[in-house]
Amino acid sequence: MPPIIKIIEEPLKLLGQHAVECVIIGGVAASLYGSTILTNDLDVCYARNANNLENLATALQSVNAKLRNIPTDLPFLLDAETLRRGLNFTFTTEVGNLDLLGEVRGVGFYEDVVGGALSYELFGYAFPVIDLQKLILAKRTAGRPKDMVALPELEAILSATRKG
Repeated sequence: MPPIIKIIEEPLKLLGQHAVECVIIGGVAASLYGSTILTNDLDVCYARNANNLENLATALQSVNAKLRNIPTDLPFLLDAETLRRGLNFTFTTEVGNLDLLGEVRGVGFYEDVVGGALSYELFGYAFPVIDLQKLILAKRTAGRPKDMVALPELEAILSATRKG
């Protein structure tokens, strides 16, 4: 089984089972477009409507999600209201790391990110995947070293698809 499958299978099944409205972004989206750069977590942009926040909170509670990279004694109540009051979260769960973005820098909120997305059937569920041009914009805007390393390959993939 390719490493990317091990990283995304259980988190995507979790999101699918709980009918969480989300768009796959980040390294997993890049891999689906053909990038060879590996990732170690799943990044999604999620819809922030009340029903989706409830579904997301229930999903996260079912896998004992904990905020990543914070002191373990910091109190954190994982519910829809907390998700509504926050925006971007990084979780460690029983099924792997899951990063939830309410807003993707350079692109916008869920409604902006889902526009033009491709649909992929993954593990029995249909998931939108951020448009390649938007992914490139998001990575360029983020400007992190790992994003800058990915840009030449993603731009080459975009160029090849335009010629293709």
